Amino acid sequence: MREIVLGTAGHVDHGKTSLVRALTGIETDRLQEEKRRGITIELGFAFLDLPCGHRLGIVDVPGHEKFVKNMVAGVTGMDLLAFVIAADEGIMPQTREHFEICRLLGVKNGLVVITKKDMVEPDWLEMVIEEVRVFCQGSFLESAPILTVSSVTGEGIEELRQTLDSMVRGQNFSEAFGPFRLPVDRVFAMKGFGAVVTGTSISGRLTLAEDVQLFPGDKTAKVRGIQVHGQSVGQVEAGHRTAINLQGAETGELRRGMVLAPPASLQSSFMLDCRLLYLAANVKALAHRTRVRVHIGTAEILGRVSLLDRDQLEPGAEAGAQLLLEEPVAVWPGDRFVIRGYSPVFTIGGGEVLGNLPPRKRKRLGKTDRAYNREMIEILGGGVVEDILLFHLREHGALGLTAEQLAPRLGLFGKQLKKVLEPPISTKKIVVVDSQSQRYLHAEVAAALMAELEQRLGDWHAAWPLLPGMAKEELRQAFGARVDGRVFQYCLQTLVNKGVVAQEEAIVRLAGHEVRLTVDESQLRHDMRAWYRDKGLFTPTLRETQEQFTAYPEKRLREVLELLLRDGELVKISENLFYDKDVLAGLTERVVAHIREHGEIDAPAFKELSGLTRKFSIPILEYFDRVKLTIRLGDKRVLRKA
Repeated sequence: MREIVLGTAGHVDHGKTSLVRALTGIETDRLQEEKRRGITIELGFAFLDLPCGHRLGIVDVPGHEKFVKNMVAGVTGMDLLAFVIAADEGIMPQTREHFEICRLLGVKNGLVVITKKDMVEPDWLEMVIEEVRVFCQGSFLESAPILTVSSVTGEGIEELRQTLDSMVRGQNFSEAFGPFRLPVDRVFAMKGFGAVVTGTSISGRLTLAEDVQLFPGDKTAKVRGIQVHGQSVGQVEAGHRTAINLQGAETGELRRGMVLAPPASLQSSFMLDCRLLYLAANVKALAHRTRVRVHIGTAEILGRVSLLDRDQLEPGAEAGAQLLLEEPVAVWPGDRFVIRGYSPVFTIGGGEVLGNLPPRKRKRLGKTDRAYNREMIEILGGGVVEDILLFHLREHGALGLTAEQLAPRLGLFGKQLKKVLEPPISTKKIVVVDSQSQRYLHAEVAAALMAELEQRLGDWHAAWPLLPGMAKEELRQAFGARVDGRVFQYCLQTLVNKGVVAQEEAIVRLAGHEVRLTVDESQLRHDMRAWYRDKGLFTPTLRETQEQFTAYPEKRLREVLELLLRDGELVKISENLFYDKDVLAGLTERVVAHIREHGEIDAPAFKELSGLTRKFSIPILEYFDRVKLTIRLGDKRVLRKA
């Protein structure tokens, strides 16, 4: 049965720890300093078994302003809130700050407990109750029960217990699906067992002997033991206050703020797209790139708020922003966060993560850019999964995204992710680039990329009309790193299948492209072939050919030369030497005959046979090796087939 987590909140010395002790009999202050000073410093934990059969896991948070960061860590995973206010003091500064933190972190249900009723007169108590009602108006606690108790005399404690039982009975605390996640709020070593981490599990299930990963980072470990409220169990599920003994991890490698989850179920990022509420209680506007303390899960990270469509955010306003963090964090979309001022330190706002692995966004003030950012917030915050999926694919352009990359961006895995992918695939809104790696591409991006492929080939044909086509690798490199290699291949093959593009080995061209020579080009081809044929074995260098045909542009000469090579009328020996095919064929026959008669040929013998100087003979001998006619053995060459 899913465990329900009840958290306390309220001003320091308003009796939160005493209330938990009176309710459960468990002392949550465990540190000597806490007992000496009489205040809660670290998170404390207890449990209460209710008549309805549910167990309440209770998180007691510190109330002192110096330990608000610990309080924020305790709110993660909270289902119910016990908002504690002392009858003798009423609403105080940390009462307000704790209330705003709970609201920003998305706490929806709770009750108000007015403690220390034994210390005030009935009239005073009624005045405090009315003050609380006014304070809670318009909030998630507006209709919440208000109970008055005394942890000293026990008055009201049983009524509180029954009220909690009724609230749990009447709520549908559904299990959060997806892989197991546990934000770590405490790390310690247990003698004879090793490293132990604790926290409130917020989704999924975890069993003994499973492999887990500590995010952010790549540290992996195996689950050696699981305890829930001091009792060893074989499995833990969402909602449990949990201690997990890890095999293969040292305490020095672990810290509060990490998230324990199955390997590859999260990805770390230094940036988060979010919807940010700047509290109305702030006295001045929040400037673009203000440095803040970001509390998310159980982590506190320094960062800056990048406002995407304005210079500053007024108190009480909400806007899309990007958090630029100084350390990586691993979260899912929908996770909540709080921001506090860098100095002085107090809560100034918070909100919801919309994009957990976004590309860097610059400050955008143009009309088009403002519209883009409004669309981003509207789509990512709208909750329509298919729209969010399409947005991520569109944002990542021609790189596409794999199923493994999409899962943490959507917070959906396995069968759930497959179910979400099926409709846009069947309606051709997205295309499957590679079924093996499960890489997906937005259909509009694919169409734009194929149009660009056609355009680039058309431009190339216009620049090199005498060449049959473009090298496939040259075309791919023209798109640079912005296009994934598999995406390029998919789009090219699609165009080939449609008959738009033709591919002949490593050369690609538009299907309608044909080499057509002008009268001048036909004459140049004829003259150039005759030039190489007439020169015989003493073939001209490329520079000599250019000097011979100065009436033609160098680019045109190269095109006709490539045409002669493609048609096999010339043979390329080296970057600078080209031979007429018939001339080279005659020399080849003589070399083969010589080797068959003498068993071998060396450089001097080849020079005597051909009458060529070293300038020609060495490149030709290396060419024979390259085309596998001969093979070199020391200073001599023999026929490769022999």
